[in-house]
Amino acid sequence: MSVGNRCVTRLPVSSGILARLMPVASPSSFDPAGAGGLLLGVLVLCIGLGVLIGWLAGGAGIGALLGSVVGIVAGTFAVYRRYRGAI
Repeated sequence: MSVGNRCVTRLPVSSGILARLMPVASPSSFDPAGAGGLLLGVLVLCIGLGVLIGWLAGGAGIGALLGSVVGIVAGTFAVYRRYRGAI
């Protein structure tokens, strides 16, 4: 029994099914380091404002705590707004 030029799928070799190239993916504009920097910057800014307002009100520690809570929310929102169409 001669095997010859038989292929596994019984399709001719020139069908091109296995030779198709995948489309090139577009480069992502998402920058993880930039997102982390933006998040950290907004967080530090809010903590600093919280400490300043808390110091003026007589409780810098409470101001820092409230500033950090606001900073986490504000930083997350800032990163979302900046990178919402990137992925």
